Amino acid sequence: MIVNAIAVARHGSWREHALTADTIMKLDSVKDKRLLRVKDRKNNKRSAAADTTKKNTPADTTKKNKGGLQSVVKSVADDSTYTDADKKITYLFGNARVTYEDFSLDADFIRIDQKQHLIFARGTRDMRTGRYINRPIAKNGNENPLTADSIIYNFKTKKAYSYNTSTESDGNFITGGEAKRLNDTEVAYHNILFSTCSMPYPHTHFGVVITKGIGEKNRIISGPAYLEIAGVPLPIAVPFGFFPKPNSRASGVLLPSFGEDARLGFFLRNFGYYWPVNDYLDLTTMASVYSKGSVEIGTTARYLKRYKYTGSMALNFGSHNYGVKGDPSVRDYNIQWTHSQDANANPGTTFSASVNAATSSYYANNPATTNYNIQQLTQASLRSSISYARTFQGTPFSLNVSLGHSQDIANKTVTLELPTFNFNMTSLSPFDSKNRVGEQKWYQRLTVSYTMQGTNKINAVPESQLFTRETLTRRMQNGIQHQIPIGLNLNVFKYFQFNTSANYNERWYFQTIRKRYPRGAIGDNEQPLVDTVQGFSRAGEYSLNGGFSTKVYNTLQFKGNGALRAIRHVMTPSLSFNYRPDFGDPAYGYFRRAVSDAVVPYPATSQLYSIYERAVYGGPSAGKFAGISFALDNTIEAKMRARSTDTSGADRKVSLLQGLSLNTSYNFAVDSFRLSPISLNAHTALFNQKVSVSMNGTLDPYVTERRDSVSNGALVPYIRRIDRYTFQNGRFPALTNLSASVSFSLNSQSNKPKPPTGQTLQNMTPQQAQQLALLDSDPSRYVDFNVPYNVSVNFNFNYSNTYVQKTTSSTVSLNGDVNVSPKWKVQYTTNYDFKAKQVGITQFSIYRDLHCWDLSFRWTPFGLYKSFSVDLRVKASILQDLKLSKRKDYYNN
Repeated sequence: MIVNAIAVARHGSWREHALTADTIMKLDSVKDKRLLRVKDRKNNKRSAAADTTKKNTPADTTKKNKGGLQSVVKSVADDSTYTDADKKITYLFGNARVTYEDFSLDADFIRIDQKQHLIFARGTRDMRTGRYINRPIAKNGNENPLTADSIIYNFKTKKAYSYNTSTESDGNFITGGEAKRLNDTEVAYHNILFSTCSMPYPHTHFGVVITKGIGEKNRIISGPAYLEIAGVPLPIAVPFGFFPKPNSRASGVLLPSFGEDARLGFFLRNFGYYWPVNDYLDLTTMASVYSKGSVEIGTTARYLKRYKYTGSMALNFGSHNYGVKGDPSVRDYNIQWTHSQDANANPGTTFSASVNAATSSYYANNPATTNYNIQQLTQASLRSSISYARTFQGTPFSLNVSLGHSQDIANKTVTLELPTFNFNMTSLSPFDSKNRVGEQKWYQRLTVSYTMQGTNKINAVPESQLFTRETLTRRMQNGIQHQIPIGLNLNVFKYFQFNTSANYNERWYFQTIRKRYPRGAIGDNEQPLVDTVQGFSRAGEYSLNGGFSTKVYNTLQFKGNGALRAIRHVMTPSLSFNYRPDFGDPAYGYFRRAVSDAVVPYPATSQLYSIYERAVYGGPSAGKFAGISFALDNTIEAKMRARSTDTSGADRKVSLLQGLSLNTSYNFAVDSFRLSPISLNAHTALFNQKVSVSMNGTLDPYVTERRDSVSNGALVPYIRRIDRYTFQNGRFPALTNLSASVSFSLNSQSNKPKPPTGQTLQNMTPQQAQQLALLDSDPSRYVDFNVPYNVSVNFNFNYSNTYVQKTTSSTVSLNGDVNVSPKWKVQYTTNYDFKAKQVGITQFSIYRDLHCWDLSFRWTPFGLYKSFSVDLRVKASILQDLKLSKRKDYYNN
């Protein structure tokens, strides 16, 4: 705007300067001159090209220091420097920089007048494009930088004058017009734009034009001001006003939205109050009321202590009347708490919390509180965890204490763990010396570790009975478990790895069970009664294991100049011997038999049961095992010649089969069915790791016969296993179950070299994580426009064979996103059930980046949650509640 060559050509100092990128402001002062609001005054005949140093400088009212300047004015320039010794004026050309005390100024051209104590700075005009570039950037102390077309600064009085100013403070931007710094706390403004947009004059801007005003530290006192959108003045003006520039949070009322709900009537939603309690805590309280008598109230507290911890807690209550007027309302509760501790706050100790507990109908009855999020509306369970962990430095011991909560929404049951603790000792070598020299002896390889677990648990209690006295006293289960594994690993016969271990497990309980049949019970369908017996009881069990494993390599070489050079097959067989006594023997006392008291002619009914059947850690298992276990794993790789574009010339390794394993066992201690079912697992990745394939199956090696019986006049099939292998009948083992999945993902960045890692959610610092926690938690507001497209396809197939009935299921899911343009993104998710022949929940989302605004559209085209919504909102955190929303769904009219 103020482009003046300065009268230095007479000194022979003018030259055309090198062009540099316009990185300060995108406004073109030539093309968009009408937008700058700096008008020529009739009584001032100077043009826009006049030297602004000639403008009358405000009188210096500060007390002069008789000693002169307190510091030296330092200056430097990349291009050239010229000094007029007579007038004591210095001219700096090309990336010039001047510093004085805590003030710094960068510009393409700077002039220093030592007599008048004035510094003038401006940019330059690009001779080819006519654009005004390299504008001055000024910074004073800890204040935010200021950019302008030209700046005059009195380095003695520290007063300044600037044209077309651009600066920012806590999300508030001041652009355009003229600014005059009066003193350390006040600035006079003329024709400035006050907005939340960082661009000087974006086509989507929303702001207030202040014709005259005084800016102070925390506010702007304005004269006449009017609203302007996209350069169009609106007939909304005020003769004077106060505009906040807060450097701290302030209390305020939250304005509601209004509309109509299909079931609850007209509403005023989310009106409330925001209260910053102190520098570490704020409180937001909101409520919604409906014309048919329903009410929703919620309070959210957020807290943050930098470098220590951060978190939030929300308490919500809803009372809804979905029936006829006068019917009792449905009341719902919800509590959410998240807490995270900075890893450096207390080394060796951590505390975290993630709590989400609610009544089973809360999310269905309060969809607006979750912004109608389909994932939350359809979730089947809720989980919570509060944990404290400590590592005792200098020792192998660690402790973890946690409180747990899980809730089945469909069955309306709750499981609590109050609390659970784990005390661990890491693996030690008791016979190894810290000062050992040389290789370990065989006995020095012996290792031992210890783990103790304890819990108090209430399991699957109905919500209505959770806080009753009987639940907290009689249904509380508790126990302590001790585990001591001892192991020894040795290399034997050069090619084999020998592993042996002994495991001891002991459980302590304070209650056991007894089963009995009711008096006169007859028939096998009679269920025994269960009594809980209080008192201490211990159950110990042990097992011994030993085995060998090795690797077998097979390589097939290919001659010639083909791309395939070799294929390598690696087999990893392992054979182990296992022994475990029969803890179902009556001598141990862990199992008992309940017998009915039926008399002739009715047959007696009996049942063998474990007295620890309902214990939190279970009990020793019945049945003796003395046998062998066999496992075989396979991998296949191909060696390919280097591509012609590969300058290293090194061969490539391509994985053909990442794993194919087989597992089974044979028990010599039983008289029948010694061979256990054979399990198969396979997985690999194809097409440069883009397609992942996995499979799991089980084979039954025994012959099974299908037979029929008659019950209640109906034919009922059943199966009978025979202690005879299928291969003895010339048949392959029967496949009893199979699950397979194929997943495919593709994005535009997968084949591109990864640049140095920038600031992402994965590598952000704890301080950045704390700042992120203060932002809106709605994930749909954060869209990554850096990935042009992303596609993910998953196919799942399941097969089950009970010999009586065979069932199959297969589904495919598709989700991803695509950038239609640098500012438009489309996201989609859907799935299809091939057996049911129907499409599952499908949702489309469209996002538009409007710089300081964003626009989102969500559409669920069919199903129970059929809906669409449109949201237009300001990005600035200070104006998060400034938005326009339109929604049409099952709930809203």
